[in-house]
Parts: sequence; C-alpha cells; structure tokens
Amino acid sequence: MTKELTDSLTFRHGAQVSNRIVQPPMLTNSGANDGYVTQETVDYYAARSQSAGMVVVEYNYVSYAGGPSRSWANDREQLGFYNDSYLAGASQLAEVLKKDGNKAILQLSHTGREANWRVQQGEKVYAPSSFDFGFIDYEVEEMTEADIQAVIQDFADAAVRAVKAGFDGIEIHGANHYLFQQFFSSWSNRRQDQWGGSLTNRMRFSQEVLRAVFKALEGVAPDDFIIGYRVSPQEIHGDRVGYTYRECQELVKVLTQEFELDYIHLSLLQYDAKPEGEDQTFAELIGQVLPAEVKLIIVGNVKSQADAQDALNYSDLVAVGRGTIIDPQFGLKIAQGRGQDIIQEISPDQVKASKLPGGLIHLFSDPDMALKLPGRESIYHLHEHYH
Repeated sequence: MTKELTDSLTFRHGAQVSNRIVQPPMLTNSGANDGYVTQETVDYYAARSQSAGMVVVEYNYVSYAGGPSRSWANDREQLGFYNDSYLAGASQLAEVLKKDGNKAILQLSHTGREANWRVQQGEKVYAPSSFDFGFIDYEVEEMTEADIQAVIQDFADAAVRAVKAGFDGIEIHGANHYLFQQFFSSWSNRRQDQWGGSLTNRMRFSQEVLRAVFKALEGVAPDDFIIGYRVSPQEIHGDRVGYTYRECQELVKVLTQEFELDYIHLSLLQYDAKPEGEDQTFAELIGQVLPAEVKLIIVGNVKSQADAQDALNYSDLVAVGRGTIIDPQFGLKIAQGRGQDIIQEISPDQVKASKLPGGLIHLFSDPDMALKLPGRESIYHLHEHYH
C-alpha cells in the first residue's frame, strides 16, 4: 500500500499525528541569558503550528555544563532546560505549537565537548575523554563516574519537566557529535572503564539515559507520550572513523529491543544518501533492523512535496527542515492539496512572513554558510544587521 504524506499515523503507545510530515529540531539560537525562551522563539514556533503533523522543538540542554554550543550574539544562544525556571518559556512553546492540533516534541540534549559558550564564561566543559581534538581551542575535562551519573539524572529530570510543560513527547539527541555520539564514537571515547572501549561499553551511556528516562516517566507521563531517539548513521571523516553504519545498526537494534521507543530519527544531510560502496540507503539499512512498532523518521534536503513523497519510500515519516524555515505552512498546504503553492525560496519579505529570529537570519544570510537556502542572495544584505 502506497504511503501518502497526508496519511495519519499512530505511534505504538496511541499518539496519532495527522500527517507524515515532521518539522525537525533546528537551532534558532533565540534563547537569552542562558537559554531562556524569548518572544522571538515564541513567534517563530507559533508561526509553525501547521508546518507539519509533528514539530520537534530544537535542542534544549539538560545540564548547566551541557550547553550552549553556539551563539551569534552576546545575549542569544541555544535553549536551556536544566531546571524548573525554564518551564514558563517551554510551556509557551508547547501551547502555541499544539493550538492547531499537531504534536509538540521537545528535543533534550547535552553538548559535551561542544559547550564553548561555557568556556567563554570561564566554566569547565566535559566529555567522555580529554585529548587534543584538533578542532577546539580549549581544554576539556574527562567526565568522572559521578559526572556521568549526574547527567543521566539530568535527562530523567528534564523528561519529567517536558511533561509538566505540556509537550506530547521528547526526543533524545544522540546525533550530530554531541554527548551521546561522543560516547558512542571510538574516536572520541577513549575510556578504559565500563563506559568505553568495546561496542557494548560505548552503547552503555545511551542505554542508561533511556533507562532513567523511562523509569522517571512511569506514572507521570500520559500513556501516549512519545519518546524518540535521534542518531547519526555513521561517523567517518576521512581516516578518522568513530563508528560505521553497521555499528549504528547494532546500537539502534539494542535500544529498540530494550526500550519501547516510538521512533528513531535518522540525521542525514541527504535523505537518500548511501554508505560508500553500498547499494542501499542509510534509511533502508537502519530501517531493516527496527521492530515493526518503531517508526523511522528521515531528514535531509527535502525541499518540495515531490521530495517529501519520495522520501516516504525509505521511511514512515519525513522531516522537512529548510522547507519549513522558508514556508511555515509547508504541511498545511500539502494537506489542503496546495503543494504547488509552497514557497521554496527565501526573500526579505518571506523572512518577515515566516517570523525568522535573528539567529536564523544571521546564519542563512551569511554567504559562507554551508547549508544554503534557495534565494539566499536576496538576504545577504541583512547579514550586517545580525552580528
């Protein structure tokens, strides 16, 4: 049976989304004064209450030392969520996202060695191992057993906090070189204890966080609360190999067999990318080890309705990133049979209409930005105003 973008989908615990389109977590860098939600943040997400059947709110760091990793101005950075003082702002985001019936998911994260904003404050930064990484210019502390246990508890506490804020679910950010991937990578994890070395040991951090999260949510979260896990399918940079897709298959297999995850979110730059020398896509290779109850979300360079429909050949749901940045009604237009009306190029007028915060304008108006928006030349002149 052919899957359609407009199909509704029910996750294993009963939560239903109205269509197969997802807005993935994308950094707005709109948080202020240690990651508090601003009006810019609220306006951006309010404009996207119909962008998709499910919206995953960007990276929220769960520990004081767990972020931020990026900022573009002295008072703008990633979002924090490491104590209850963040509840008011997070609750606003959940409310504006859910007002038109879609599902609101909060992504929980820890940057590990990437928390350079803390370095600028004279604070310590932590990672599974400490050595000369070659691409950061500050010292990193190796996590002690107590540090690891504290972060595990921070994820459990943040999961409960997400329920209190009114979110329909959480996504654990195990991708994009942040802390989970730092533990899983044999290149960045050089520990000789139970948290490093063998594949089994390198998977342990992910397992223990999920164990703590599921336990903390028992009797607290609604029965249909959604729990997902995001992962990068491999870590290969030239001759520096952190893990292969085969090891990622093992990780996904272990996590989905041990825990009742609702979905796996595969982080890709191109949705139909393949490992070198393989005939199947990453999505197919990861998807084939998933239990039937676990849905697969893929992302990567989906710009149009045709792209999104093609991506469904490889997954259960398709995440549309830059497409929903440009046109916050991406999903609504498809649902209404107006896919041809999706705006596919950014412009100064569309920057205003789509409520882009300064952090995203700064990012995409930079001519040197690797991830480019179609029509970007029209907003290059805005860059000087967002430094």
